[in-house]
Amino acid sequence: MSLTAAYLRAGAARRAFRRSGYPTRAEAGFDGAYVSPIQMTSGNLTGPLLVSKDWLDAPSAARHRDELRRTGYLAGIPYNKVIDKVLALLNLTRADFYITPIFLLLTATRSSTIPISLARACFDAVGRHELLGRRPVALGTDSARVVRNFGIAHVEAPHPSARIGSYDHRAELIAQAVRAA
Repeated sequence: MSLTAAYLRAGAARRAFRRSGYPTRAEAGFDGAYVSPIQMTSGNLTGPLLVSKDWLDAPSAARHRDELRRTGYLAGIPYNKVIDKVLALLNLTRADFYITPIFLLLTATRSSTIPISLARACFDAVGRHELLGRRPVALGTDSARVVRNFGIAHVEAPHPSARIGSYDHRAELIAQAVRAA
């Protein structure tokens, strides 16, 4: 199966994955030719693969709809400020990376706790199709737990929004993990 075919399969799996109480990307107006909107700018099928907990919560997606439709991410939030620092350390751009969440539905609030069984079900249905032979960098404990549960070789790094150290410190740890992957 080609990389493009595998990616299209992941997109179809994302569209089919539904759980009560969690809006889908399509229901929020973000159903495009991607698995997650962040791949509009970070969707390199052969680049380093970063996986984190989720993409965004439903209220933030609605509030920032215009920016998200243009870029797929919010440049001003800590997560993306740290990712930009990682890219600078590695002398890469967003177009060189593939970023995806473990959980592909929208949460009710920012930083929501996602039941591990639900995160595993989503990754099993969708995320495993996005690996495309790459060794992922699991950003944060939530994504690391899911990837580890499937026995996937990976490198762990702190979540970019973790409350440990400075943005620069987190970016350096993530850059080291990308180099190791």
